[in-house]
Amino acid sequence: MESHINPEDRVIWMHVASLGEFEQGKPLLEKLRKEYPLHKLLLTFFSPSGYEIQKNYAGADWVFYLPMDGPKAAKRFLDIAHPELVLFVKYEFWFFYLKKISYRKIPLLLVAALFREEMSFFRWYGAISRKMAARFDHLFVQDKRSLDLLHKIGLGSISSIAGDTRFDRVIEIATKHKPIKIIEQFKGESALLVAGSTWQGDEKAIAKAFENPTLSNLKLIIAPHEISDTHIKELQLLFPTAQLFSAYQQGPIATTTVLIIDSIGLLSSLYYYATVAYIGGGFKLSGIHNILEAAVYGVPVFFGPHHQRSLEALELVANEGAIALAAGEDPGKTLGHQLASLLVDPIKRKKMGDTAFQYVNAKKGAAETIIDFIRKKWSFN
Repeated sequence: MESHINPEDRVIWMHVASLGEFEQGKPLLEKLRKEYPLHKLLLTFFSPSGYEIQKNYAGADWVFYLPMDGPKAAKRFLDIAHPELVLFVKYEFWFFYLKKISYRKIPLLLVAALFREEMSFFRWYGAISRKMAARFDHLFVQDKRSLDLLHKIGLGSISSIAGDTRFDRVIEIATKHKPIKIIEQFKGESALLVAGSTWQGDEKAIAKAFENPTLSNLKLIIAPHEISDTHIKELQLLFPTAQLFSAYQQGPIATTTVLIIDSIGLLSSLYYYATVAYIGGGFKLSGIHNILEAAVYGVPVFFGPHHQRSLEALELVANEGAIALAAGEDPGKTLGHQLASLLVDPIKRKKMGDTAFQYVNAKKGAAETIIDFIRKKWSFN
């Protein structure tokens, strides 16, 4: 960092944990670039899964790992970076970084935050957590539940609802969609299920669903969360007639009805071609992955039972834009029945898709709300 950042550089710093938080921060980074063209943007990651994929991200001037928290590390980091504005995304609370940013009176924002009652901030033992939250000049939360919780611990005056910047991000991706000819060739005139960010539990349920004879004409693209050799081989055993995307690019097999994506970076574009989408993670306690990437295209969405931590999943189910599988004895059989029912009912399918599309588009604008706050509160030009 010291060899790349000059003392005279004017710096805005955003920190994200991993790839998901980066996607939330990206719309803000792009707006900051336009709003403050004389500043340079510093982006830091904590997780290798985010850093390794985005270390060459052209929207930031520098991309680094965030050194582990500590008084000396935080001081040296801030001496080198000397940011004029700091934005942490969602769940990032680092005691010494926040303390020293606050002491230096550097404007500090938390964006796209979500709070739940079981978090330490709202427990009898959460004094340190509450102290860290109070270091921020402002906390932008995604929903009223989070705001109500912050009011209970005396932080309501520095908190407000801006929404989730992921909505801005997925809308932007959708508007810039570029055709993928080989996927168009694979789909042809058939109905297509795109299953994204799947784990073993999801994949077993999908394989069971496809035993339903009424789904014989439904094609499947499965993009697993992990693309290790071991996992890809497991998928090939589960779907013995499938072809790997890497091989399909070299020589498509016309009779292939199942395609396994063994590369990264395609998923958000694949949902464009989906008749129905399945979002993975719902058979793990950590919960489902990003359902907005599919919903933005007006696609009915399915996912597993562990989705309670996803506000958009709960709201889409309530509005009948998505279907959650119950934690029953045979979720695969249920999925097969649900898919078959939906595919023969174009009116219901369109209604679900329209609900998903309208839900996403009604929630855009979080990034602009935050930029407007910065613009009015501080003068950086």
